[in-house]
Amino acid sequence: MEQIILGDVTVTRVKEFYGSVELTPAEFFPDSPDGSWDEHRGWLAPDFWRPETGECHSAIQSWLLRSEGRTILVDTGVGNHKDRPYSPVWSRLDTGYLDNLAAAGVRPEDVDVVVNTHLHVDHVGWNTRLDGRSWVPTFPNATYLMTRRDFEFWDPANENRSVLGRGNQNVFEDSVTPVHQAGLTHLWEGTYRIDKNLRLGLAAGHTPGSSVLSLESGGDRALFVGDLVHTALQIVEPETNSCFCEDPAESRATRHKLLGQASENNALVFPAHFGGSGALEVERHGSKFAIKEWAPFSRIS
Repeated sequence: MEQIILGDVTVTRVKEFYGSVELTPAEFFPDSPDGSWDEHRGWLAPDFWRPETGECHSAIQSWLLRSEGRTILVDTGVGNHKDRPYSPVWSRLDTGYLDNLAAAGVRPEDVDVVVNTHLHVDHVGWNTRLDGRSWVPTFPNATYLMTRRDFEFWDPANENRSVLGRGNQNVFEDSVTPVHQAGLTHLWEGTYRIDKNLRLGLAAGHTPGSSVLSLESGGDRALFVGDLVHTALQIVEPETNSCFCEDPAESRATRHKLLGQASENNALVFPAHFGGSGALEVERHGSKFAIKEWAPFSRIS
């Protein structure tokens, strides 16, 4: 079991998927500087990029936190059996995610809080599971924390336009609406305090309601940043956005701000999708940042 203790909080990595996302660096990160992937090939490959196939690799995973007697799940991956006609890499998966959660000592009914850092297809999938022909909450005793901004942006009734086009089709209907109708969601605005160790804050740009979870306990600090950084290249080239960022300028500004906070406070950064060691410490390097140290998790590649 991959676990680290930060103050009074235990953090466990729960994996769903690791592999190709069927996008090249030029497709996934179109504004990455010319030659940057080759320049950093020595540590981008093989955890984040396979030069032999030309494809980016990502982890789909949750961060499981135990804090003040409660069990908190940060992001819920893609989910099983879900129809994703415009995101075929995520369509109708059948993974052992719940078995991996059980291996960490957690049953679905044990989860007290679910944090969806934003409402993309690969962050809300296990919010629900298929029961017969109906989608029902996977974590029936949990409060699902979502930003009101993202909830309203992705609600199909509001007909907002997204850079994803139809890439998030069906997601709200099968992974958000069922838990909302069950009365399990809490739509927060501004900031939200989970407990004395954990606080949510808006970190807009990737989506209008993207959020970051800050951990402060004892002398330890950490930031769970969702898709603020989607690949390790964005640490050393923080101007680089993914093709899925709704507001490119805001996304860059938020990335600089939070990486700056992490470097100043010696905080571990936990992105949603890093393979390899999964989390890292960063340090400022002029107007950019550098990788100071990887977290002591086992590598997945």
